[in-house]
Amino acid sequence: MNSSANSKLVVRCFSVSADGYGAGPGQDADNPLGVGGFGLHEWIMPTQTIQKVLFAKDAGTTGTDDDFATRAFENIGAWILGRNMFGPVRGPWPDESWKGWWGDEPPYHCDVFVLTHHPRASITMKGGTVFHFVTDGIEAALQKAREAAGGKDVRVGGGVATIQQYLRARLIDEMHVAIAPTLLGSGESLFAGLDLPSLGYKLTDHVATANATHLVFGTA
Repeated sequence: MNSSANSKLVVRCFSVSADGYGAGPGQDADNPLGVGGFGLHEWIMPTQTIQKVLFAKDAGTTGTDDDFATRAFENIGAWILGRNMFGPVRGPWPDESWKGWWGDEPPYHCDVFVLTHHPRASITMKGGTVFHFVTDGIEAALQKAREAAGGKDVRVGGGVATIQQYLRARLIDEMHVAIAPTLLGSGESLFAGLDLPSLGYKLTDHVATANATHLVFGTA
């Protein structure tokens, strides 16, 4: 586990279906979250926080769901993403045209470290987001992210395989999972093959709203 008192490795607002899937089947450019995957995020999209972050609107819902959305961005100094979270391109990069799902100004506004097996030069985007591509594993990515975060927390954005790797390495300090009231049937199962108690995790908080059930896991 991370022994630093100043910087945590966190997962926040990671949505899974009621049957445990963090993405649906058939991920591609037309279905970045897999078939049916957008249903995982219906709880968070109307919130005031997301309306402001993604759409620059001063509107949206408040309450518990919005509180979790707000907390997700607090004290975050860097992000770590799996390659599938960055885009649908597989294998060696054919060129440098793909720069993420988020347009010219991604919502991160800090350094983002993308796990990949294939080297690529860093990409500087509008609004302060810089994508770095890390080929030497999860611990190297975490070290680089902590250095970039400057004492703030590092957030693992996903996807499922990336979160599982950090959980198995006992590197995640806190994880918030939102269970959406939808079924996917297949896809990427977040908890498959994981024994969280044996890894040193326990459920520290839980609350249900009309739109999601929020679970917070911490270190035992």
